[in-house]
Amino acid sequence: MSASTERVVVVGHGIAGLTSADALREAGFDGDLIIIGDEPAYSRPALSKALLADAADQASTAHELPPSDHGAEEILGTRASGLDQARKVVVLTNGKEVAYDKVVIATGSRARRLGDGPGEMTLRSLADAQALRERVTTAPSIVVVGGGPLGMEITSGALARGCRVSVVSQGPPLAAQLGAHLSRVFTIAARERGANVVETAGASIVGRGRVMCADGTEVSADLVLTAVGDVPNTEWLAGSGVLPAGRGPVHVDERCLVTPDVAAVGDLAAVPVPGGHRRTPLWNSAIEQAKVAATALLHGQDAPVLEPRPYFWTEAFGLSLKAVGPMPASGRPEYVDGGPGGPALMRWRHADGPATVVALDYRIPIPRMRRLAAAAG
Repeated sequence: MSASTERVVVVGHGIAGLTSADALREAGFDGDLIIIGDEPAYSRPALSKALLADAADQASTAHELPPSDHGAEEILGTRASGLDQARKVVVLTNGKEVAYDKVVIATGSRARRLGDGPGEMTLRSLADAQALRERVTTAPSIVVVGGGPLGMEITSGALARGCRVSVVSQGPPLAAQLGAHLSRVFTIAARERGANVVETAGASIVGRGRVMCADGTEVSADLVLTAVGDVPNTEWLAGSGVLPAGRGPVHVDERCLVTPDVAAVGDLAAVPVPGGHRRTPLWNSAIEQAKVAATALLHGQDAPVLEPRPYFWTEAFGLSLKAVGPMPASGRPEYVDGGPGGPALMRWRHADGPATVVALDYRIPIPRMRRLAAAAG
């Protein structure tokens, strides 16, 4: 560890920032540690998987994270507005400056919106989830725009609360994430639960409660909620020299470093892939990146590089799916155990590397799934 590293500042209070702080301590850093964030930490996956579906009168606690023992000073309720690499300071929105020796950028992302009108809801933050939970207590009709994992989980949760739900998907729901075979499984389950699934080439909001599909079909409801991706929170880094094109995600190296003193992890980080850089805005990816970055900030080139271990998890329409390996899965699966229409352990083999293993309503430890994937590679 460099003797000059006396203070590390982590900008971001989500899972990427908290994991970075914990990993720094685990890697031996015993200096000043400061975390800057504008909201309390919580489990974002629980917002769509548990908080909305929970019908209890009092709010679910599924989103709460266990207390951390990193011992950091926390500057909460404020945001960073700038990064000055020359002076090594993070500038806050209140004008104060926080000096650093090393810094972790972990400010995440926000929901992408289709429009700028007041009638569009999104689900990204705890406040979003609580607002949506309150709205669905009256069982309104809802149009969910977006057939990805978030959109389908919201659709499932809203149906469970007694809402009438149409989900407008660009192509078959979940096909881009899971592949055609698993997409069909979830689409059938959604329709059996009462969802109106509308496939289209694109959609736009044309008025309060009104969504227009690319073919001219209009879908209307009491409430429109969009789940059409996310936007990296990197505007505050403009002029810092961190952004490759002055905007967009932060490009990092194989150790999640921008420079030896600056790391970027989580939803805003684009990691090296064949042919360029790519973001992987998933919970487990944020954790993996944060652990690698923390070690690299302290030990430089002696630290291990990021070796992504793809993992995906979703629950919707009474189905629970966990997957390891490259996704989406193409073609028909090999059934390792079980079969169509019931709990199943499936595998897709690939010519160049580990297989994809999917557990659908099937209890199996993730390490065993990884071993099955490696053995079939």
